[in-house]
Amino acid sequence: MYSEPARDGADERAVKVHRPAPIAPAAVTPAPLVPVQPGAVPAVSSVVLPDGRIVTGYAIEPAQPEPVAAKPVVSRAAVNVALGGVGFLAVCGGLLLLTSFIAALTALVAKLIILAAVIFGGWVAAQVFRASGHGGGTTVNIRKTVIKRSHFHG
Repeated sequence: MYSEPARDGADERAVKVHRPAPIAPAAVTPAPLVPVQPGAVPAVSSVVLPDGRIVTGYAIEPAQPEPVAAKPVVSRAAVNVALGGVGFLAVCGGLLLLTSFIAALTALVAKLIILAAVIFGGWVAAQVFRASGHGGGTTVNIRKTVIKRSHFHG
């Protein structure tokens, strides 16, 4: 593995050379597997490695799964469907009220137009009947005027 150092013939001293010896690999024998029940895990456990060494340490407790949250009595899907139905009914009710309001507003405008027509028609009728009466208009009698003219010119 290592080469010999180069030596000069002139300088010979007694030198002790240490050569490392390779370690022979240990016979690999599988460690015996001891089945351990989950309830009987010791507080300190030892493990024999393949090369014969023993490692001692604390046993790791298996991870406990988190407790499952209690399921609600009513599923979320049912709650969502119910809320959607309530929202739909609210929208339909609002649209129904909107159409009722529009119909009432249309009827009010129609009645106001009819009322204006009746009032305006009554005013026109009053003007017509008042003008044809004898009380307020100017009456011209053509015969008298002609006679009066003849009287003055004549």
